[in-house]
Amino acid sequence: MFSSRKFLPLLGLGLLSAFGCTKENPSPTAGLNNGVDASLSSNALLRDAQASPGFVLRSKQYIIIATGDQLPANIEAQATAANGKVTSQLREVGLAVATSDDPNFAAKAAKIAGVRSVVHDFTYQGFEPQPNRVMEETSINVNPPSTGDSNPLFPLQWGATAIQAPAAWNTGNQGQGVLVADLDGGFELKHPDLVDNIVGSISFVPGESAQFSGPATSSSHGTHTAGTIAAADNSIGVIGIAPKAKLLLVKVLGDGGSGSFSWLIQGILYATQQHADVVNMSLGAAVPRNGKYLDDAGNVINDTKATQELLVALSKATSYATKNGVTLIASAGNDANNGNQDKSVAHIPADATGVISISATAPIGWALAPLTANLDRFASYSNYGTPAITFAAPGGDFAYPTNEIVTFRGQRQYVWALDMVLSTGRVSSAGQGGYTWMAGTSMAAPHATGVAALLIGKNGGDMDPARVEAALRASVDDLGKPGRDPYYGYGRVNALRAVSQPN
Repeated sequence: MFSSRKFLPLLGLGLLSAFGCTKENPSPTAGLNNGVDASLSSNALLRDAQASPGFVLRSKQYIIIATGDQLPANIEAQATAANGKVTSQLREVGLAVATSDDPNFAAKAAKIAGVRSVVHDFTYQGFEPQPNRVMEETSINVNPPSTGDSNPLFPLQWGATAIQAPAAWNTGNQGQGVLVADLDGGFELKHPDLVDNIVGSISFVPGESAQFSGPATSSSHGTHTAGTIAAADNSIGVIGIAPKAKLLLVKVLGDGGSGSFSWLIQGILYATQQHADVVNMSLGAAVPRNGKYLDDAGNVINDTKATQELLVALSKATSYATKNGVTLIASAGNDANNGNQDKSVAHIPADATGVISISATAPIGWALAPLTANLDRFASYSNYGTPAITFAAPGGDFAYPTNEIVTFRGQRQYVWALDMVLSTGRVSSAGQGGYTWMAGTSMAAPHATGVAALLIGKNGGDMDPARVEAALRASVDDLGKPGRDPYYGYGRVNALRAVSQPN
């Protein structure tokens, strides 16, 4: 699973002070002003939510991969002759999706002239649904919006501080004129921090709209990532890294966090056709390279070519996107996997051609020393390796060793919770926006995406992806060993340095 590993919703915010915090004994939990039950500090919330990604072969659905970038002109008729039915043609990249009850369909369809291979589509768990509580926001107006201080929850957004986002905004660069497509699960389309920046939404999940409609006890992963990218600077709640960028919200995972490989491909192509400047993908799965899968009936399937061909199919889509000027950014994954040693899995979409892969950073005990805490510690769960990681960005962590409670900037909360990333969450029945803490490379990727949006906006838009990556590389804070290293890649993104470069 490539998404957030833990989350904690925020409820009942009090007045936010400048820097003050007081420590308390870890045992008393009654009276926490965020309403978190004592039970949530037990294994229910402290457990490692990073379970097996659940990569399951869909026995009756297939992806047809053309030899080149063009499907055979008569692919529908040819598939019918092979006892199948084409349900979707992605002619821009030479792919088609088909269904068939014939177990020999793949072998038959692979013999069609102009077809490279036919593989089963797969379902994967892109993020883990978890219990959720929603906070109704309190608005506090203090200073001009450009400082970030007039948004009452901004003082809890340590990630923006880590990458010098406020200083970047004060240069006049806030993502103006940039379109960011966020590929994720469902979204709260009427969240007050998002609604003014949303220019469109679509769902590739059959039977589900783009609007998040999960159970009341679940969190909205897509809403959280969208807020980190481009929550408006509107004096309501949080601020996104590119608060004036526009959002195209593309649902490629169901509200429960699972999705088909073909939905992801269709989402990338749609974002490209809509002229997105950047695509954020806080999702993915670890695909076994040995070709051993479970199908949707629970049978063990051995297909050694499947992983290779799935990466070929995905790379057709990502190459098409980058050739058309779209910068692609994805989360690296939350398995603490050393890609230099463990070659048993391929990470999708992070390993696909042209995709910028983001690892996660976080403080430990930030609320106890907000002015001196190291915000760039490598997160405990983040995947790493060379060349697996391109850049690092704030993703949050939950590694603080106790359930100590602190009163920090008016908020009485667990110390480890404040080390996670705060962003937009569920909307209440009264229409008020909620906010949730999450941690994972899913939270790191949208920080990097926001910086890319600032950079593209500063350069007037329509920026070649290779140029975007080069500019990000030139502006990072080079943490870890000099140059590219397995943990931070080329370095942790820096918004101010990114927009301070000459065009």
